[in-house]
Amino acid sequence: MRFRPLHDRVVVKRVESEQKTAGGIIIPDTAKEKPQEGEIIAVGSGARDESGKLIALDVKVGDRVLFGKWSGTEVKIDGVEYLIMKESDIMGVLEASSAAKAA
Repeated sequence: MRFRPLHDRVVVKRVESEQKTAGGIIIPDTAKEKPQEGEIIAVGSGARDESGKLIALDVKVGDRVLFGKWSGTEVKIDGVEYLIMKESDIMGVLEASSAAKAA
């Protein structure tokens, strides 16, 4: 099933966090916090200003983003968990470093 968010909403799939600490300790599932990083899966058409003009979103499908711990609404579509949130709930876009792009 395809899902298309409306207006300035986006669909985000959480990115799994590391299962080990920097010291090599494995973190059990029960002690893990939900990651605050995700990948944009779908975007709405954008918001409208007071005059009715469409304002495009700054994020696009495939962007990796950071969002607040309590941001969005969790939904399950075809057995996969997603978050639906407004673009304003997104704190920023993670961009790959130049070294990672060259590899």
